[in-house]
Amino acid sequence: MPRTTVAGARRRPAILLAAAAASLAVGVTGCGSSDPSAESSPSASVSVSPSAAAGVLDIRDPWVKAADKGMTAAFGTLVNDGDADVTVTAATTDVSPTELHEMTMKDGTMVMQPKQGGIVVKAHSTAVLEPGGEHLMLMDLKQPVKAGDELTFTLTFADGRTQAFTAVAKPFTGAQETYAPGHDQPMPGTGMSATPAS
Repeated sequence: MPRTTVAGARRRPAILLAAAAASLAVGVTGCGSSDPSAESSPSASVSVSPSAAAGVLDIRDPWVKAADKGMTAAFGTLVNDGDADVTVTAATTDVSPTELHEMTMKDGTMVMQPKQGGIVVKAHSTAVLEPGGEHLMLMDLKQPVKAGDELTFTLTFADGRTQAFTAVAKPFTGAQETYAPGHDQPMPGTGMSATPAS
């Protein structure tokens, strides 16, 4: 009968233990690779809305006319790379009540008025917010807006989505930005009068 040494007896359980550990590791690896949902489950549990991930619109070169008091306006280019039209129905900022405005002809005079139906950005197209055209009107500043200030705006869309963006204030000498219903006063970036349409 063969003799078993103490050293040999100790080696056998160690070898068996190593083999068991190796087969367990292979089993776990095989299990993980055969279930693709297990790999994607951590990311699947994170909910990111489309507007938060990519934005509803690309907002290029946003800026605000610097002003000490009264009114001012925000401008920029709204780019819609999507396959459907997008309508901006409202805008907000902390420094002032904000309205969507447009310039239009009324009785032979260029006047500013709220943009009925919102600002539509056609699919695969752009809408330019500019002095003398559509713009975001800051109606009654709570504080001065100095050149270099960064203002955060939130746009609301017709489908309920929202998107925030930041615009930098800069001086603009095109015209004074004041607005007093019932009075003829200069409009943003134009020499035109602001006579709100009724």
